[in-house]
Amino acid sequence: MRTSELDYDLPPDLIAQTPVEPRDAARLLVYHRGTGSVAHQRFAEILDLLGPDDVVVVNSTRVLPVRLRGVKERTGGAVEILLLEPLGDGSWEALARPGRRLHEGTIVRVGDDLAVTVLGRLPDGAFRVLPVTSGSLEQALARLGEMPLPPYIATPLRDAERYQTVYAERPSSAAAPTAGLHFTDELLAAVRARCTVVSVELVVGLDTFRPLAVDDLDEHAMHSEAYAITPDVRALVVGARAAGRRVVAIGTTTARVLETIADPAAPDAGRTSLKIQPGHRFAVVDALVTNFHLPRSTLLALVMALAGVDDTRALYAAAIAERYRFYSFGDAMLVL
Repeated sequence: MRTSELDYDLPPDLIAQTPVEPRDAARLLVYHRGTGSVAHQRFAEILDLLGPDDVVVVNSTRVLPVRLRGVKERTGGAVEILLLEPLGDGSWEALARPGRRLHEGTIVRVGDDLAVTVLGRLPDGAFRVLPVTSGSLEQALARLGEMPLPPYIATPLRDAERYQTVYAERPSSAAAPTAGLHFTDELLAAVRARCTVVSVELVVGLDTFRPLAVDDLDEHAMHSEAYAITPDVRALVVGARAAGRRVVAIGTTTARVLETIADPAAPDAGRTSLKIQPGHRFAVVDALVTNFHLPRSTLLALVMALAGVDDTRALYAAAIAERYRFYSFGDAMLVL
């Protein structure tokens, strides 16, 4: 697939800067693949589109406040660091800006009890850094870190919990699984009462922040991300079709986990670099709840793989014409 096929023009004023209140008041574009019909609804009405045999799967990862603002100890120059993922030895993969003059050995002071030392560059353009604090890093991040909102959101977030799903559990990700942001506690309870709701985990990392830099999507190397699924949930979702049940993935991150573990050789917990693009044959996912994604992104390619390339273009054009809100704090789409 050519990267140019993932392009579309979006009026800047349709980029959502703040989340709607309440969460489930977001709009929901519903696309039925079998009939080609399109409906414009509210997210709270998703309950009417789900059945008692459906298996609804969410990504329960929780976002860490991993955006750090500091200064170089030697020069006082301002530096912003985004911690992406621990590397197992105390160090982290991270993005940094400005990064051109950030050299090995540079110490960035974030606060009285948190400093970050640059250990070197990684092949994918990120950095390997070592956060140092006298207490736990999670506590230091809670005091000094900020939510890692995408760069297209310029409005400060008044409530950090609005960038967390109501079902978020283990703090681990550098970005939210945003399709799930539309659930309220009450709506989730109603869905649980009607359907089977289960959780998986995918730690959202570098590919969420890295734009496509190739002309052919086949040449894009996906950054691997950690995932986990329990054996009982795996058996449920893998066997759903044979049992006549529909698997509804809440978000593209959830879809990637489900399609990864469709391979019997994939472990219950590991890393996935699965790239889902047009031509992919979905083995587990039957339906998808997703936000509207950036152009030239692997997330948009995944939606096209399920909904169809031309169909997705038409759906995005319809969403723009109807003035849906786009991206992380925007409205949602349900592909059935």
